[in-house]
Amino acid sequence: MALSQRLALITGGQGDLAEAMGRHLIGSGYDVLSPGRNELNVLKPDSVKEYFDGLNRLDVLINNAGITGDALFARQSEKDRNAIIDTNLKGAQLCSQFAAGIMIKKRFGHILNVGSYSAIHPPVGQTAYAAAKAGLIGLTKSYAKEYGKRNVRVNCILPGFLQTKMTANVAPKAVETALERHQLGRFNTVEEAARFVSFICSTENISGQVFQLDSRV
Repeated sequence: MALSQRLALITGGQGDLAEAMGRHLIGSGYDVLSPGRNELNVLKPDSVKEYFDGLNRLDVLINNAGITGDALFARQSEKDRNAIIDTNLKGAQLCSQFAAGIMIKKRFGHILNVGSYSAIHPPVGQTAYAAAKAGLIGLTKSYAKEYGKRNVRVNCILPGFLQTKMTANVAPKAVETALERHQLGRFNTVEEAARFVSFICSTENISGQVFQLDSRV
């Protein structure tokens, strides 16, 4: 299928990473949809169903919608904990199910989950977030097995600590501590993460993989 005929959907489409991914995919010949929460609310099954029902084709789904909410587990409210898990994990699962329904019919598609380094090395105060992102890795590998025979690929990226609106309020000391763990002495950038996304979407034989995009070991 020609790239000019391919359509990519990026959930959580108003964030810095989503905007960069959209630019790079458009530059690679994709049509791109980047709905914000008002258009596609991954917390609401009816919103997800209505949005996907309006699509007659879909070649790439990037599950990018996510929120943080750092707090010690003992002090975090059930409401906040559920919102983090529902947005980062259940929302991705729901969107993936609808997307796969479209992709399977054409026996072509790619689902890319935006995970987090916290899934494998969680810091204090990110119990809910780390659990949700760890679940996303499990979902990636499980869905890759389920959908592989239908030529639908599923992968996951861990973009790294990106300096975006989402991390703008992180305490300077926490930023400094995170930077110390990077072997290259620098963070990954939104543009480099987006370039990698564009690359992995251009491949055909990679599925069930988790890609860490920084220099932490």
